[in-house]
Amino acid sequence: MKRLLLALAAVPGLALAIPATPVMTLYQFNGPLDIPYYDADAFLRNGPASPAGTLSQGSSVIPCLVLKNGRPLTDAGGTPYVGFKLVVDSRTATPASAENFKQAVAERKAMAVPNHHCDGSVRHVIDVRKLYPMEKAPFFDPPPAPARRPARPDQGELDRIVKAFHDSPQCGSGNGNLTGRRSALDRAWDQFSQANPGHWPARALEQARHLDYVMRTALFEGHLERGCNAYGACERNVIALSIRNRGKEGCSSGQGCGGPGDFQGVASKPSQYNIWDEYLTQVTGLTACFLRQDLSHAERYAKLQAMYEQSLPDVQRILFGDDADLKDIFPGASLADLKSLRHYYHAPAMGKCFPGHTRAEYISGAVARKGTDFALIANTRIQVDDRTDGGYFFQDFIVTQKDDRDEVRIADHYPGFVIDARKIDLKPTARCVPYGIPAGCETGEPGRYRTTPAWLNSGKSLELRCHIKDRGENCQAPAVEKTAVVGGRCDTQMRPVAGVK
Repeated sequence: MKRLLLALAAVPGLALAIPATPVMTLYQFNGPLDIPYYDADAFLRNGPASPAGTLSQGSSVIPCLVLKNGRPLTDAGGTPYVGFKLVVDSRTATPASAENFKQAVAERKAMAVPNHHCDGSVRHVIDVRKLYPMEKAPFFDPPPAPARRPARPDQGELDRIVKAFHDSPQCGSGNGNLTGRRSALDRAWDQFSQANPGHWPARALEQARHLDYVMRTALFEGHLERGCNAYGACERNVIALSIRNRGKEGCSSGQGCGGPGDFQGVASKPSQYNIWDEYLTQVTGLTACFLRQDLSHAERYAKLQAMYEQSLPDVQRILFGDDADLKDIFPGASLADLKSLRHYYHAPAMGKCFPGHTRAEYISGAVARKGTDFALIANTRIQVDDRTDGGYFFQDFIVTQKDDRDEVRIADHYPGFVIDARKIDLKPTARCVPYGIPAGCETGEPGRYRTTPAWLNSGKSLELRCHIKDRGENCQAPAVEKTAVVGGRCDTQMRPVAGVK
């Protein structure tokens, strides 16, 4: 089939269609808000010396290849600097932008083109390594509406304050813009506290603020699809324990702690809990007012509210309780181990690797060529095929992540195109192990492989138990008391690690 396609590609006047470039999003993990772009003609002369302007992270564009002298613009190493047309500007985005984004994504997926060349209207280029084919639309809370049913009963003073904050205009204003939501949430809490002098004790307001941040992190850092099942709730307890220990047992500025008890600073440090990254706060609802009483009828919000309600008592005791509380919430574990737990490894979310596919390659940005047609291959995986002049033939390496495995499909979407050889190294991935767990665990035929961080084996893997009222993944089942076990050397989902050096 490959030879037939190559033969057809050589027939004069016959253009084989390739997928259009997808909508891509500006994303640089924990990087600056603004990313520079350049005048194409100036880039041709001087490279990325003088920015012509900036786009903010979370903006989405349709990229294309600007051709100069018959070749796409690249740096000296062959990395494309691509032209673009703006789909959503994150600095000015509104709720309507979400639909614009979804429509553009769908249109590009359905489109086939002979090449990825820009038209003559494109004047600027941007580093393709800052662009990723994300498909999550910008997230905005719906506007306030009259509450449809009574709020869930309060679970004490701190819970009452947190819910009042979520229902407040200060919380709502913090999510009015798409960018800067982490700092906007901080300001919203400042404004809420200043607007309620004497309503609650200052100490209670401070603790409620810390509790809100930790609950947000525990919910969104955990696996949301687990809902209210026992494992998911225990997972949230482990996340809260890691935050407690980083803010209480060993306060380090590198882990976000500004002083003893600074659970807010620890919980919202992007380098440690990456859900607080600028882009991710724009699409997940992490900083949203998801406890709003008027949203309790909506499925997404009702589930988050039920998960919050389920985990709140344990998390509050983890943060503000004593040693007896820790031993009660995690029965059977030593207190020393519990207090030295600051890390955990979430294997399914870690770096994918494919030792059974030795010619799989991740491409951050490269140009592929077929005659006078050029294609952009960016932030995607390919299967590297035969070597030829100037590069390699290749196919798409498509990965679908299931609960227990990665499914791989190879598809020849670029017949006859040759990818730049400078972007191919075919080096094996280091520390690539089945499920990201140690050797000796019974896994059967591995369904996925994950890269492991260097620190993972420097501490002690903990197996933690929690007694939980399980209400199922949909959070609607009758509560049943269960014991969940999270961690240990062979847990393929989460591994709490104590005493990491």
